Amino acid sequence: MNTPTKLGVFGLGLAVVFTAALGLGRTVGPTPAPAGAPAHDQHNEPAAPGNAVVAVPAGLQVTQDGYRLLPVTTALAVGAPQPFRFRILGPDDKPVTDYTTSHDKDLHLIVVRRDLSGFQHVHPSLAADGTWSIPLAVAAPGQYRVFADFQPAGRTDGLTLGADVPAAGDYQPRPLPAAQRSTTVDGYTVTLAGDLVPGGSSQLRLSVSKDGAPVTDLQPYLGAYGHLVALRDADLAYLHVHPDGEPGDGKTAAGPDIVFHTDVPSAGSYRLYLDFQHNGTVRTAEFTATAGAAPQAGAAAGTPAPAAPSAAPSASGHGADGHTHG
Repeated sequence: MNTPTKLGVFGLGLAVVFTAALGLGRTVGPTPAPAGAPAHDQHNEPAAPGNAVVAVPAGLQVTQDGYRLLPVTTALAVGAPQPFRFRILGPDDKPVTDYTTSHDKDLHLIVVRRDLSGFQHVHPSLAADGTWSIPLAVAAPGQYRVFADFQPAGRTDGLTLGADVPAAGDYQPRPLPAAQRSTTVDGYTVTLAGDLVPGGSSQLRLSVSKDGAPVTDLQPYLGAYGHLVALRDADLAYLHVHPDGEPGDGKTAAGPDIVFHTDVPSAGSYRLYLDFQHNGTVRTAEFTATAGAAPQAGAAAGTPAPAAPSAAPSASGHGADGHTHG
C-alpha cells in the first residue's frame, strides 16, 4: 500500500472513531454541570432523525434565545436569610424590566439543592433597574440550582433558565428517597395515582386528606388549586405543570383531587413537588417517581401501568389541557 493510500485509510479511521465518540456523547445526554435552561415548552429529547434539532429540557441552560440568567449574589446564605439578587438579561444584553404575568406573578423562582433536597418556590420583587431580589436562606450547605421561570413581554411562550449557586459549608449529600405513593406534610397526607411515561404525556392525580378525611376546600394559590414541579435526578431537568381546570370555573372541585397532565423527557427517577394551600398556609408535598419502570410500590388496585412511550411526542410538551408551563 503506497503512502497516500495509507494516509487516506488512517484519516478514514480517525473520522469513524470521532463520529462514534460524538454519537456516544449525544446518547448519554446532559451532565449535571452548571449550565442553564431552554424554553418552557421543550421537554422531549428522543433521538432526532437526520439533521433535526433535538429539544433540550428546560432548566439545563443559563441562556436561551438571547436571554440570560445572571446571579448578582454569588452565594446563598445558610440559616439566616440574606438578600439574593439576580437579573434577566435580554437579547440586547440589558436587564429585562417588562414581563407577562403568569399565575399571578411575573417570575417564579425555584431553589433546590443538587441532591433534590431543600426545595423552595418563592417570588422575588423587581426593581426599576431590572434587578430581582428576595430574602433567602437554605437549610444546609451545598451546590444549589436556581431556576427562573418567566415570560418576557412580547414573547408568546415562557422560558426557564437555571444556574448553580453554592452555599458555603460542609456538603453532606442525601440519597434520593425511594419512590412512594403517599407522603405527609404538617398532618396532611397526599396520595399519588398514575405513572410517568417517558417521552409522552401521563395523567397524575394527587389527593389531599387530613386526619383520614378528604380535603374538599383547598384554596386557590397563584390562580390554581395546586402547582407541580418535576425535576429529573442527576441533571435537574425542569418541568412545571398546572392542573386541570381553574378555581371558580364552575366545574373544578376544590379537592381532594388535583389532576395534572405531565410530560417527562426520558426514563429515570424524578422528584415531584406539589404546592397546595389550605387554611391560609401553603405546603409542599414531595414524592420520588420513576418513569419507564414497573408501577411503583403501594399503587392502589386498578392504577394503570405506564403506557408505552409515545412514538411522536408533542413538540410543544404541553399537557392535553394546555396547562404545561415548565
